[in-house]
Amino acid sequence: MGRYILQRVAMTAIVVLLSIAFLGVLVHLVPGDPVKVILGPRASESLSETVRAEMDLDSSVPRQVWNFTTRALQGDLGNDFVSGLPVTTLLREALPHTLILAVTSLGVAVLLGVPLGVYAATRPNGWIDRITRVVSVSLITLPAFVSGLLLLLLFAIRLDMLPAIGTGEFSDPVDYARHLVLPTVALAATWVGYLARLVRTSMLEILGQNYIRTAQAAGVRDRVIFYKYALKNAIIPTVAVLGVGLGNLMGGAVFVEIIFTRAGLGTLIVDSIESRNFPIVRGAILLIAVLFVLANLAADLSYRFLDPRVRVQGRST
Repeated sequence: MGRYILQRVAMTAIVVLLSIAFLGVLVHLVPGDPVKVILGPRASESLSETVRAEMDLDSSVPRQVWNFTTRALQGDLGNDFVSGLPVTTLLREALPHTLILAVTSLGVAVLLGVPLGVYAATRPNGWIDRITRVVSVSLITLPAFVSGLLLLLLFAIRLDMLPAIGTGEFSDPVDYARHLVLPTVALAATWVGYLARLVRTSMLEILGQNYIRTAQAAGVRDRVIFYKYALKNAIIPTVAVLGVGLGNLMGGAVFVEIIFTRAGLGTLIVDSIESRNFPIVRGAILLIAVLFVLANLAADLSYRFLDPRVRVQGRST
């Protein structure tokens, strides 16, 4: 077991290092001179040289990658061009809003998608199952920015029930929660449909196993079979995709935060791209990549703990 954990942690560290190295050369992927792109064609030569030195562009590309990697591993992602503040300070202020949005959306998706899939699987080919399949496919194909706009038009503008834009303040939890409702539903909608289909498929597969038929023949109540035996095993594949789900929700939060004008990493990245503020862009993308990799690592390890077949397989190898 310890060897398996070390292997996964080592692979995670390699992915993070490769991400840092890629972001180290990100500024060179911009067509033309990155300094001219940032400052404009009319910038003086002295100012261009100053910015070039601040961005370490006067060094060779391998040296730039090495410098960025070593500084990033020490928590130094550079400074904001506009305010002069460290990039880590700006990321620390924006990260909680994005994390809250992503985690809340994942929680809503689990709370709605899993029971919906279970209910459809326990009543296969019924009218509720058919409706569930149609709704789940519709939600899967609905992008977060489309559902966000629809919710904004309906509940914020037409019905005037919830705030249209803004984030709210942590000091006022009720107001913050009201600002969080529409973005959370918009971001969670796709994963509600995905989890419902995944759980339904897994449940139907488990219900067809021999030990389930044996329990039914022994007179075990359907409720016990469904929720104690079938759901316990059917939920394992769902856990495996939750790490990917959290990473995708972090990425989808970019569009949702823009639509609802929420503070967060998405808004910070877009504003920084518009102002050509590459240190913030690199730092924010790196942070999202690290969170995505860590979420996948947590899901991978939890899957091994939950599935006894994987544990037995690991001991036999």
